[in-house]
Amino acid sequence: MLTNKFIKQGSELARLLACLCLFVCLLSADAATAQGLRPYEPLDPSKAQSLPVSPLTIESGETLHSFTVEVADTDSERAIGLMHRNHLAPDRGMLFDYKYPQRPRFWMRNTFIPLDMIFIDASGKIVHIAESVPPHSESTVGARRQSQAVLEVAAGTAKRLGLSVGDQVGHQIFGNLPEVAPP
Repeated sequence: MLTNKFIKQGSELARLLACLCLFVCLLSADAATAQGLRPYEPLDPSKAQSLPVSPLTIESGETLHSFTVEVADTDSERAIGLMHRNHLAPDRGMLFDYKYPQRPRFWMRNTFIPLDMIFIDASGKIVHIAESVPPHSESTVGARRQSQAVLEVAAGTAKRLGLSVGDQVGHQIFGNLPEVAPP
């Protein structure tokens, strides 16, 4: 009978530990959801910036992909980036120009759309691609190599177009925008 009492107490303890583990897992999942999926502040399109646009190309293999990009080239423009937007067309993006090579880091606070981040060196060569960075994440994203610029495009663009490290980006900031034939 003493053995049955210990077995009963042991199974009650096991149930209690299982419930405690489940509670801790749920609490951790909720904290991750709060960190990665909830905005720091509500969507407010009036806080979105609109910057001058310019053409940009990416040469990937034998294919030349064309984009229209806004250029963020001041600290305040780069700080706001694509915050408070709820859409980004497949052929649009924002180019963050840092003027000289460095290791920029990004987060997605108040960014309501998932993005691909394409890190580009001073010659226009892609050195790193961070795909499908989730909205509202405060985890930083960056490249191991120095970059002069970062191109943000809609999530899935890099995969859809088959972009890869080593592809060439053409834009006026790199002084290498290829001539585009008039329509």
